[in-house]
Amino acid sequence: MKLSSKTFRKIRPVFVFFAAAALQSAHAQPGAGGPQGIPEEDTLQVLVGTTGTEQGVQVAPTEPAGAGAFQDWWDGKGLFAGKGNPLFDGRAALEDRGLKFSGTYQGAFFGVVASEKGARGFWDEQVALGAELDFGKLSGVEALGGIRAFGNFRYRDSGAQSNPNGNVQASPMFNPSNWTSGTQFRILAFGLQVSTEGWLPVEDMVVLRGGWLQPQREFIDQPLSKLFLNNAVNSSKGVGGNIPFSSSFTSWGGTLNFKPREEFYVKNGLFMSFPKGSETSNHGLAFGGYSADPSLNGLFYMGEGGWTPEFGKAELAGKYAFGGYFYGTPQGQTETWNGTEANGRYGFYFQADQMLFRESDPQAPTGTPGGKGFQQPVSAGKPKLSKQGLHTFNLLTFAPGNAVQNVYPFYFQTGLTYTGALPGRGEDQAMVSLAYGSYERGVGRTPRTYTAVVEAGYRFQVNGWSYVQPFFQYFSNPNGTGELANAAVLGFMAGVAF
Repeated sequence: MKLSSKTFRKIRPVFVFFAAAALQSAHAQPGAGGPQGIPEEDTLQVLVGTTGTEQGVQVAPTEPAGAGAFQDWWDGKGLFAGKGNPLFDGRAALEDRGLKFSGTYQGAFFGVVASEKGARGFWDEQVALGAELDFGKLSGVEALGGIRAFGNFRYRDSGAQSNPNGNVQASPMFNPSNWTSGTQFRILAFGLQVSTEGWLPVEDMVVLRGGWLQPQREFIDQPLSKLFLNNAVNSSKGVGGNIPFSSSFTSWGGTLNFKPREEFYVKNGLFMSFPKGSETSNHGLAFGGYSADPSLNGLFYMGEGGWTPEFGKAELAGKYAFGGYFYGTPQGQTETWNGTEANGRYGFYFQADQMLFRESDPQAPTGTPGGKGFQQPVSAGKPKLSKQGLHTFNLLTFAPGNAVQNVYPFYFQTGLTYTGALPGRGEDQAMVSLAYGSYERGVGRTPRTYTAVVEAGYRFQVNGWSYVQPFFQYFSNPNGTGELANAAVLGFMAGVAF
């Protein structure tokens, strides 16, 4: 049958409608597009009969020259990482050969809006750099894949305008900023790590680390606590109020981590203890301990056992650990509450971190743990789990008050974080935490009771390697005596990964 041009013009809208429906249906088939049948951005095409067509013919949207490379860089893992640039490509080539660099910049404005000394603004910042060398990749010998060398360095602002505690006047452990110790340039760590990798029944069944290490980075590992700015939650965790246990204390030592099964581990560490280990003046270079008087050096032991389960079909990851420490000092160097002498200080801790809820992943096919129903066929492969959801982290520390240095016989911290709380903001994190420390009674001229801090914030992930985080802090009984006014801090932090 032959159609006239007039007749064709009449039925053309119907033809266009069904053609568009057919194309949309094709995109909606499982595996043909993105979530809920919507095509992925890189395959999205303009349908016939709509804006962007040329005389009714379907065309793909044009992409500006260089847009792909820019997007790779923008969504990448670092400011100086990506593709298509000699610097970026050179870095990737070094990583392929075993040499990996890392770095971050963090700056924060602390607006003290209420305190004993009134209102004032402070700006604090730090830059951290690191490198790791994989001897297996470097040599091309698979048997050396578990041997790595590492080094970490840092710079922190040392100016008076960087320390908000000048106004808040909290006890040092409860400083609003965790960046005020070990300021200026500092060597944080360097050494060697040897692991069994996949040679034994359990991945990394045995891991040995040795060298110039940070005990605070080796034990009580709570990644979510690092989202907060106050010193108690982020760094000291109660332990640092009694012994040198902070991001600035580094010492010679070694750790041995043993995993008899994938979900269980036992870790032990032995380090050298020495006075003034986190002082700015030594810049992390006190490699011989307290060189002015080596007789003051001692031994510092720390041990921890943990269980890392994954609950249910959603694989809700958790970590439950119990540990303890003994910070040894030579005889006569630790004074007890009644004036006698001891050989050191000890304490215990219990950690409980758990993912409480995981959102469904729209990328996962239905009928799987990440899906919402059973209408579509189940994928043969393991479903992708969403990282969006609710987490909690908790820590209790106990330190018998037999020594003056055990300022905090009891400390508690807890927190909640939610990744992807707002629609369309899957990488953002909402957070709130509480820290409470009880002082040893009867020690000091003025009796002290407790100090507590609440911090809340929201981290806006700008792109793959930068973020902005407004936050609020409230300090109750800042130095424990009840003589200082409570304090409030309102500010923001900005961070960039290199």
